[in-house]
Amino acid sequence: MKIFNTLTRKKEEFVPIEPGKVKMYACGPTVYNFIHIGNARPICVFDTLRRYLEYRGYAVTFAQNFTDIDDKLINRANEEGCTVPEVAARYIAEYLTDTKGLGIRPATIHPKATENIDTILDMVKTLVEKGYAYERDGSVYFRSRKFAGYGKLSHQPLEELEEGARVDANDVKEDPLDFVVWKAAKPGEPSWTSPWGEGRPGWHIECSAMIRRHLGDTIDIHCGGQDLIFPHHENEIAQSECCTGVDYVHYWMHNGFITVDNNKMSKSLNNFFTVRDVANEFGYEPIKFMMLQAHYRSPINYSLEVIEQCKAALARLHNCRDNLDFALKNACDAPTEGEDSFKAAVDARVAQFVEAMDDDLNTADGIAALFELVRDINTFITVTRSKDAIHYAIEKFDELCGVLGLLYDRKSESLDDEIEALIEQRQAARKAKNFAEADRIRDQLTEMGILLKDTPQGVQWSRK
Repeated sequence: MKIFNTLTRKKEEFVPIEPGKVKMYACGPTVYNFIHIGNARPICVFDTLRRYLEYRGYAVTFAQNFTDIDDKLINRANEEGCTVPEVAARYIAEYLTDTKGLGIRPATIHPKATENIDTILDMVKTLVEKGYAYERDGSVYFRSRKFAGYGKLSHQPLEELEEGARVDANDVKEDPLDFVVWKAAKPGEPSWTSPWGEGRPGWHIECSAMIRRHLGDTIDIHCGGQDLIFPHHENEIAQSECCTGVDYVHYWMHNGFITVDNNKMSKSLNNFFTVRDVANEFGYEPIKFMMLQAHYRSPINYSLEVIEQCKAALARLHNCRDNLDFALKNACDAPTEGEDSFKAAVDARVAQFVEAMDDDLNTADGIAALFELVRDINTFITVTRSKDAIHYAIEKFDELCGVLGLLYDRKSESLDDEIEALIEQRQAARKAKNFAEADRIRDQLTEMGILLKDTPQGVQWSRK
């Protein structure tokens, strides 16, 4: 498998630190609100990465954090007249509702920043002792220029980074490039005791500490959105490598941005959509499909037309799977002509899928291979086939959908006695050549939301 490594700006063969095992971390949400569709992209993409690595035989330890102490949480708590932990607990629960709706598997570990204060303090102390950090008025800042590799992830020279650094007239930092790793407490804020007084962690140090505690000093893969490359991930590298003296991450993966109707998503433009908003209207699975139908590093655009196209594409997948169930119900025991060739064609589609996914997680081409498999299956089962061949098609179809995390909300449907009786009555009317009665029953079933399809193998039904 090859991965495009943001650190080197090229595709590299993936070689894990320990054979057969992968340590992987993805930056999770700051839990002060519902997640928006931009948040959903890394969640969906890197869940798929984890699934694919496991499909390829790796044992994956996947950590995704919750940032549960931050200015945004403090402001939300003040607005709502509650505590920061109450805000965090509420929106972690909402996050889990949305990710379950998206068919996202829980991470191996979901660490919270507030549960890792001891590790954070240990790292800050080490940075101060090594001369990489210094205290000012109860806060501790990291000396960015002291780290020779600063800028290596964002590939920007220090001069350009300095120009973009925030400068405050009352800034006590030695250098505009320096960043805070420990913040002195303000009145009324949550705080913890430290050698520099009451305070709370800076945002960047939280991920470094959670990775160190739960995954170790060096990990295989670190994931996130492109917006996190600088300063967040750049600062993570600097503070972690200065603290431990070893490489922090071997492969950095970053997903592209999402626009809405070709504009940047913004509340001021009234084009800001939460996952919950979109799911309430279109369901969760079309959102998941939208995130995977393009290569993860490419930008994607959300619009009503795009989400409707995703719904239509998913319907093709669901229909194929329903067709397989119907074919199996009517399958014969003995092999039929062309089944060996069909199995070989199925194997070729699986190989095509693997080749795409091995090429920097190319889900777009992986989905293309899946739809070619759908075409092959639908053509093959136009006549009665053996149970063995149908089972083989089901196994491989489900396998690929499972890697992509699609069709996870497919429900096995059963007809109630009334509908079954009506279908049998219609069949009896057709047999008796009472076509007016057969049409009347068909119309009645249509009004009940049941669509019928007459095939050489019998009547196939589906819900509207």
